[in-house]
Amino acid sequence: MENRQNSTNINWYPGHMAKTKREITEKLDLIDIVYEVIDARMPKSSKIVDIDDLIKNKPRILIMTKYDLCDKSETDKFISYYESLGYQVIPVDLMSGVNVKKIISASEEVLKEENEKRKLKGLKPRNIRALILGVPNVGKSTLINRLVGRKSAGVGNKPGFTKSLSWIRIHKNIDLLDTPGILWPKIEDQEAAHILACFSSIKEEILNDDQIASFILKKMYQLYPHALEERYGITEIDDDLIESYDIIAGRRGALGKGGVADYEKVSRIILQDFKNGYFGPVTFDRLNIKE
Repeated sequence: MENRQNSTNINWYPGHMAKTKREITEKLDLIDIVYEVIDARMPKSSKIVDIDDLIKNKPRILIMTKYDLCDKSETDKFISYYESLGYQVIPVDLMSGVNVKKIISASEEVLKEENEKRKLKGLKPRNIRALILGVPNVGKSTLINRLVGRKSAGVGNKPGFTKSLSWIRIHKNIDLLDTPGILWPKIEDQEAAHILACFSSIKEEILNDDQIASFILKKMYQLYPHALEERYGITEIDDDLIESYDIIAGRRGALGKGGVADYEKVSRIILQDFKNGYFGPVTFDRLNIKE
């Protein structure tokens, strides 16, 4: 069995991402506010590195999706950190819709002064034009459907589902420019790249199941060893993970002929358990004071 090390450099930047950035730049003058969407389970890794260059000084709301699935004790540190930098942060639960209405009220504040002046002049209030941005598979389409209150945007569970920019009326006062998920041309932080892969923000073809599953096991052991023990009975892991894979294979019936562990099947089990949330609430990023 091969040594299970995460040595692959991940770079995934399809042509449509470069095109999306060009189109955003062309339409930026139309935009009043930006919804920057990040995943609460990876509040650092899912934040677009070069977003400030892209949206310039536009007002923004930092929306943390999947807050119900994260380790709140860790994610809340990032919320406080981002707020200390001047961000307005709204954590949302996409399943229940908790806090989604706060996005509308926060958006209306942006044009409040301008629309009051228009009213004094006898003019009708102007609709807010918002832009939504985020890495692939961060929940933008589900969020849009929550904002609209009905299904208006397609929802895909694979990165790259949304292919082009499109305007959507999400509220009587707000028009939203939806965008495909984007990354940055060169992912320098390979730890962040692997975390993005774990949460399906980078296509599975870039890393195979074995590489992603190995990273998940090591990360869970580092951050949530109790969850690993509860799920698989693993109390420690070795560098090449052979013993760990053997334990999981035995417990989950992933055995081939002669009772030999089927490592590919074990990798698929780990990935499926992770996607289904069977390890409990997790946040894979940690706040570094130097950030």
